[in-house]
Amino acid sequence: MPYRICKTIEIENGHLLTKHPDKCRFPHGHTRKVEFVLEADELDENQMVCDFKIIRDVLGDWLDEFDHALCMNTADPAYEDFKARYGERVIGFDNQDPTTELLARTIFDHAQAALAAYATSSDLRYPLAATVRLVRLRVWETSSSWAEYRL
Repeated sequence: MPYRICKTIEIENGHLLTKHPDKCRFPHGHTRKVEFVLEADELDENQMVCDFKIIRDVLGDWLDEFDHALCMNTADPAYEDFKARYGERVIGFDNQDPTTELLARTIFDHAQAALAAYATSSDLRYPLAATVRLVRLRVWETSSSWAEYRL
């Protein structure tokens, strides 16, 4: 059975869902928890799957782009206006509503690639074995609701 670790990072993030029939079609925000679950069949030389600091170091700056940002469907009629007003704080989802499910997949895909690139770097302060796998990413929308994307 593999070893697993989980690192959680919190962000304040907004979205609006143009296809939603109720209040979620309006801009609103969430205090989101993003959970990264990594696993390995064997522990490294420090008896760890990996140091928790790696996740923050490798993904923190990129994930900060979502903090205090508004995710929007690029097909929303207001998207261009919001983008012009707020620039990089508006994150477009190409012709898709930025549901928590899609946010989880987006973060998972980026995290998986970023961790793989980190593992192949040289002179790492915190080693990461190439065999460490990101197996699950969960994004909490509220304290009682989350979406998950996994292998």
